[in-house]
Amino acid sequence: MPDFLHKPILTGDLVVLRPVTEEDVPALLPMFEDAEANRLTGNHAHFDEAALRKWYGSRGDQDDRLDLAVVERATGRVVGEAVLSLWDEPNESCSFRIGLVPDVVGRGLGTEATRLIVGYGFGSLGLYRISLEVYAFNPRAHRAYEKAGFRAEGVLRGALLWEGERVDATVMSVLAPEWAAG
Repeated sequence: MPDFLHKPILTGDLVVLRPVTEEDVPALLPMFEDAEANRLTGNHAHFDEAALRKWYGSRGDQDDRLDLAVVERATGRVVGEAVLSLWDEPNESCSFRIGLVPDVVGRGLGTEATRLIVGYGFGSLGLYRISLEVYAFNPRAHRAYEKAGFRAEGVLRGALLWEGERVDATVMSVLAPEWAAG
């Protein structure tokens, strides 16, 4: 059984992943306030700072998911989050998502953060499958996930209703044997 209560610190060349806290909310707010970031992630919700503080303040107590802050090593700045959630114990699988503040996108930070948390999921948590969904209007994320080892599995047609239009979502995953071979 994976130990999701243990919140690791994972270090790469560009980023450090560490447990996310309530104190990270001011740095993460741009991720929730940016219209394009909300579109690319299909986020219809609007969060106020108090609600976000409550949410992030509770992440350390979660025994079925792993929420880590993405910290840029060069500056020490919190620039996003990387999350393994929706733990499916019988199938040894989790869902993955990542979000970055808009001004750091395209610099390789997300790709490295993805590799770090996925590697931890397989190597330390003993997961077999990690999956995600990416919307059709986000080809940059699709390419980044492929670079990190994810493969497309299928399409959820019309999965998102965004501003009156239906948008498909591609389901992608990576399996432990693929990761080990990769």
